[in-house]
Amino acid sequence: MKKSGRALLTAILLIPAAAAAFSQSLPTGKPEEVGMSSARLDRVHEIIRAAVANKEFPGAVLLVARKGKVVLREAYGLSRLIPEEKPMTPDLIFDLASVSKPVATATSIMILVEQGRIRLWDRVNLYVPEFTAYIREGGIPDEDARLWHLLTHTSGLPPYTDAAEAEKLYGKPCPTETLVKHIAQLRKTDPPGKTFTYSCLGYITLAHILNKVTGQTLAEFAAENIFGPLKMEHTFYNPPVKYRDLCVPTQVVEGSVLQGVVHDPLARLQGGISGNAGLFSTADDLAVFGQMMLEGGEYRGVRILSPLAVERMTEIFPKVSLSGRGLGWDLDSDYATNGGDLFGPLSYGHSGYTGTSLWIDPETGTTVVFLTNRVHPDDKGDVLALRSKVANVVAASIIRK
Repeated sequence: MKKSGRALLTAILLIPAAAAAFSQSLPTGKPEEVGMSSARLDRVHEIIRAAVANKEFPGAVLLVARKGKVVLREAYGLSRLIPEEKPMTPDLIFDLASVSKPVATATSIMILVEQGRIRLWDRVNLYVPEFTAYIREGGIPDEDARLWHLLTHTSGLPPYTDAAEAEKLYGKPCPTETLVKHIAQLRKTDPPGKTFTYSCLGYITLAHILNKVTGQTLAEFAAENIFGPLKMEHTFYNPPVKYRDLCVPTQVVEGSVLQGVVHDPLARLQGGISGNAGLFSTADDLAVFGQMMLEGGEYRGVRILSPLAVERMTEIFPKVSLSGRGLGWDLDSDYATNGGDLFGPLSYGHSGYTGTSLWIDPETGTTVVFLTNRVHPDDKGDVLALRSKVANVVAASIIRK
């Protein structure tokens, strides 16, 4: 056989393998097939391109899916500005920042609940004995925080702690267990359940609890129980070297561009695996995750969560309705503006500091994945208002429920 013929045969044989590798991605379709207007949906391109032109951020990827079909998958602008410019493409891998909280950490914790290995009512100090209570006037300790307090950001923990100071105290990388003992003894700002204070520290604590119960890191557990079964092949902590060039760079830190290295300082201190941040993924993989949630915890015959667990995660937790949060997900807090003004009260999602966001609406069967590189290269980009506008345009393009 001639060399060219052999190459052609090889290419033909590889086609089924390539198709199998991406078999879990959502199928594509036209907006009209799922009750949406192409003309209305196309308005989103103008507002995103205008934001890129105004240098609000270098680039973005938008994916819109409805009723199990991807109806829009578009890249805008540049994936990087330095050391050289590169165009954005829809298949690139983003540092999800706090979108890690619901997708990896909360989902993993709920799997443990379903397995009967933990309870949401368990005291935090059952797993972290050093976890102190809020101290009332007169030096009287308040009641103990529970796991659901950590999930809903109502534990009384402060929002964050200084990573540089922790590094001085404990070195780098700092074991998560050591960092959690430090977090556990921080002064609590409020009694548990009384105030919503968005806290990365609660989710770092949850990742440690998962490790203590399972013997696995959050990265290992989530890969085995969520991302592997769903064939989310480009979703992981600490991206393998072979995928580094596909990672969208974030900020310049100490003279180097972070690419395939987590942006969040506390996650970076722990070696890249953390409950609050550290997950990397693509728009297509997140669309699969969103569809799993919309289908009550199952996608293409693979069950990740029970329908009841999905319902509990995605409703405002009744014990702390003041938070506007579910178990990991945001429904109606001050951070929920990425859901826009038109999606209904059943919709939920999360955003990330690096410029990422995911919004899911079970009422219309819609998932909106909007990923930007707003922190590249100097942490000066802004996507807060644009997220709402994008969600509004998508919602307004739904003309038949």
